Amino acid sequence: MESKTMPLRFALRKQSSLAPDRGSDRVNKLEEDGDNIDPGVRLMYLANEGDLDGIRELLSSGVDVNFRDIDDRTALHIAACQGLNDVVALLLEHGAKVDPKDRWGSTPIADAIYYKNQDVIKLLEKHGAKPLMAPMHVRHAREVPEYEIDSKELDFTNSVEIDKGTFRMASWRGIQVAVKKLGEEVLVDEDKVRAFRDELALLQKIRHPNVVQFLGAVTQSSPMMIVTEYLPKGDLRAFLKRKGALKPVTAVRFALDIARGMSYLHENKPAPIIHRDLEPSNILRDDSGHLKVADFGVSKLLTVKEDKPLSCLETSCRYVAPEVFKHEEYDTKVDVFSFALILQEMIEGYPPFRNKQETEVPEAYVARDRPPFRAPAKHYAHGLKELIEECWNEKPAKRPTFRRIITRLESINNSLGHKRRWKVA
Repeated sequence: MESKTMPLRFALRKQSSLAPDRGSDRVNKLEEDGDNIDPGVRLMYLANEGDLDGIRELLSSGVDVNFRDIDDRTALHIAACQGLNDVVALLLEHGAKVDPKDRWGSTPIADAIYYKNQDVIKLLEKHGAKPLMAPMHVRHAREVPEYEIDSKELDFTNSVEIDKGTFRMASWRGIQVAVKKLGEEVLVDEDKVRAFRDELALLQKIRHPNVVQFLGAVTQSSPMMIVTEYLPKGDLRAFLKRKGALKPVTAVRFALDIARGMSYLHENKPAPIIHRDLEPSNILRDDSGHLKVADFGVSKLLTVKEDKPLSCLETSCRYVAPEVFKHEEYDTKVDVFSFALILQEMIEGYPPFRNKQETEVPEAYVARDRPPFRAPAKHYAHGLKELIEECWNEKPAKRPTFRRIITRLESINNSLGHKRRWKVA
C-alpha cells in the first residue's frame, strides 16, 4: 500500500524572486509521522531550516538532490533564498544542478541576487551559475539604450589593470578603451540600479575636451560595465609622484584644464553635475599633455544641495570640503574646495597635510586649518595664492565659481607668459 504524501508545494519564508506571491512568511510544518512525508519535500524542508546533518542523511539514503516541488523549485533554490551558504555548498557537492529554473523562470542565483545574499552569489558563480539577465534588461529591442555596447565586442585578451584597479584596458572596435565593471552592490540594489540608469542617460550627453569621454555601457547582460576613452599617460597623482613640484606656469596650465572641465560639469542643464571626488587620481593626462576630469559617473553625479554623507572609504579625505563631513547641505562649491588643494599640491609637490593620517585631515579642515604655503613666494605670484585661499574659504558662498576661476587663471597665465618672453628678449 502506497504511503500518503503531502502536497508538493513548499511555502518558504522567502519565495522565488519572480513569484507573484513572494515574501510570504508561511512555512509548512511536517507531520509527526515521517512515513507520510515525501523524502524530496523533507529535503526541501531541511534545506529551509539549514539542517546539514539531516540533509546529509537524506542524500546518503538516495534522495534526489535535484527533486522539484509542484513549482519546480529545488532545495538549491530554497538555500539560495535563505542565504544559507553551507547548505548551498553541500547541495552542490552532492551534484545539485547550478541553474535550474522554477515555474516562474527564476534560478538559484537570481533568487540570491534578489535577496542580496552576497556569499551565495559568489559561491554559485564559482560553480558556473549565470544571472538570467542584467537588472537593466529591457523586454523589447527598441527599448535598448543608445549607449548600449554588446559585451562580445569587448576584447580583454591583452587586458591590464589601470591605475587604482577600478578600470581595465580592453579593445573595442579597433581602439583601446577603459572598462569599469560594476560592483555587486549595484546589481542587487534596485535604488542603485535606478540611479545608475539616470546617470547613464546624462553621461551620454557629456562632450568636452577636458572631461573623459563616455563611450557607452553594457546594461543588457551581466556583468554590467561602463566604457570610456583610454588615456595611456595615466593620472595626475602618478605624474606628481614622478615630477614633484611643478613650475608655476605648468601648474597654472594644468589648473586651467581642470577648471574648464569642472565649469562645463557645473553649468550642465537642468542641474549641475557635482563631482564630489575631485582629486589627482581622478584627473587623467591625454597624449597632448592636457588634463581631463574623470570618474564622475556612477555614484558621483548629484543634484545641487545633496546632503548624502561621505566616508573615507568612498573618497580621499584629503580633498573633501568640511561641509560634507559636517553633514551639511552642499553644492558645487565642494569641488572648488578640492580644486584649491590640487592647485596648491602641484606647486608644493606633495599632498595636503602629508604628515597627517587620512582620517585626521577632515578634522583639520573643520577646525579651519589649511595646508601651509612652503614654496617660495614667487611661485604664488600674480594673485595665485589669493585665488587658492578664496577657493578653500570656510564659507562655500564666498568661494568663486569655476567660470570666475578660469578668468583669474587666464590672467595669471598671461602674466607668467609675459615674464618668460621678457627673459628671452
